[in-house]
Amino acid sequence: MRAVITVIGKDTVGILHKVSGICARHNANVIEVTQSVLQDMFAMIMMVDISGLSTDFSALSDEMSALGKTEGLAIHCMHEDIFNSMHKI
Repeated sequence: MRAVITVIGKDTVGILHKVSGICARHNANVIEVTQSVLQDMFAMIMMVDISGLSTDFSALSDEMSALGKTEGLAIHCMHEDIFNSMHKI
């Protein structure tokens, strides 16, 4: 099982570190990351293996959202099945 994590917001030092730190604490393995900085805006998409997650998925998602609020970022954590269903026509 995998999840897609997206992060959008003003670029600051340590965004990737903070997001991946939450993943590490909950045993979610980061598989792939793509990120860009456009002028002062940060954008990242992260694919994470959640098959060994040490908590339930909603707790991981809630913690990501809380980090987003604290840091002034839009962070969304979506289960791969939901992501695929939303983008299938």
